[in-house]
Amino acid sequence: MLPRASLAVMSEKNISTVRVEVEDRWAWLILNRPDKRNALNREMMDSLDAQLTKCEESSHVRVVLLTGAGRAFCSGLDLESLQQVCQRGYNENYKDAQVYAKLLTRLYCYPKPVIAVINGAAVAGGCGLVTVCDFALAANTAQLGYTEAKIGFVAAVVAPFLLGCVGAKATRDLLLTARLIQATEAKQLGLVNQVVDSRCLRKHAAGLARSLCENSLQSVPATKQWLAKLTCPDLERLMSQACVLNARSRSMEDCVEGVRAFLEKRLPRWRSSGS
Repeated sequence: MLPRASLAVMSEKNISTVRVEVEDRWAWLILNRPDKRNALNREMMDSLDAQLTKCEESSHVRVVLLTGAGRAFCSGLDLESLQQVCQRGYNENYKDAQVYAKLLTRLYCYPKPVIAVINGAAVAGGCGLVTVCDFALAANTAQLGYTEAKIGFVAAVVAPFLLGCVGAKATRDLLLTARLIQATEAKQLGLVNQVVDSRCLRKHAAGLARSLCENSLQSVPATKQWLAKLTCPDLERLMSQACVLNARSRSMEDCVEGVRAFLEKRLPRWRSSGS
């Protein structure tokens, strides 16, 4: 077994946001802000990217498993980051969108298999992480959803990946209704591969990782690269356009009102609907 310390990111600050556990020939990357329901901020995204680099460079790690500490997988953008969204200008919001787009693209094109182990709620940006993983195993208690439209956001970055994952009708359903779905429905739609009892989730995920480790070291990355080209052949251009739309949407009146209403824990009063 590879020593856990050998994959640690250098700073303690980064270790605190994404914890690494190496088990046999696979590595668990654990989003580690349980008190914030593992909400995404810039520090966590940078840390996750750095840990992915460590795993990619390791000859011992054959598979990566992504999960959350505590009761949630990932609840999306954290409140502090959300507060800043509508206060920033276009250029700052564009750069923020690029960070998230880069992370999703990194996971989607990652040369080693990535398994999302959904231990709890995966919402908005957190559900985006699930979308780009090769496999998704969900606890029977998990809920998933792309809730951006509820606060006036446009889920532009995840849309191309989701379209390739579940098809046009299901994508429209999930993004336009912005509803939360149970793990069983997520499996029916093709967003999740398997739903298991929450008490057995880690065991099932390790079993899948073990089976993947038996496959060819040359065949797996080549297959992944080809599949990425087949499903998103113009990914770079799509992500550039998605970041533009994402940044523009953050300055829309409905987005400003939606974020304010979310933070104030009330229903939004959409100006565009006259309410």
